[in-house]
Amino acid sequence: MEQVAKTGELQSGERQSVFVDDHPALLIRIGDDYFVIEDVCSHDGQPMTEGPLVDCSIQCPRHGAKFDLKTGSPLCMPATNGIRTFRVEVRQDGIWAGPG
Repeated sequence: MEQVAKTGELQSGERQSVFVDDHPALLIRIGDDYFVIEDVCSHDGQPMTEGPLVDCSIQCPRHGAKFDLKTGSPLCMPATNGIRTFRVEVRQDGIWAGPG
């Protein structure tokens, strides 16, 4: 596990580019929940950094594939494979992420 942000650094609906195990990732806050996903669409390998957040999912800004933030599962075409998610822990000193 490695620290990716400080507690309170993000407001709900905000995101921050981070690295987890040398992989480009996105830290996303929805309400009081934090999610960390690999920042690569499984459909075409493009970053999802600016993709719209809808409920507990992110949409790839390039072709519209959607992924569940909790599981990484694809929610619609054109994606048929999921994306990697990371385990997240909220501690007093910050937000930590590591392999799931």
